[in-house]
Amino acid sequence: MAVSPGHCYGSESAESRRRSTDDAGLRRRCRTMVKQQRTRLYILRRCVSMLLCWHAHSLSD
Repeated sequence: MAVSPGHCYGSESAESRRRSTDDAGLRRRCRTMVKQQRTRLYILRRCVSMLLCWHAHSLSD
């Protein structure tokens, strides 16, 4: 197997490690964003249901 000048053994593994580290960071950021969006939607649902119940209750008085 011919090796081109300047080729460093192990550079491919270092590149793949860096890429997998970047992928892990991206997955973590995406997971965090999804959790935040789910939390916001949960709070929004609770607020809407509370307002609807309050509105229905005030109409019955």
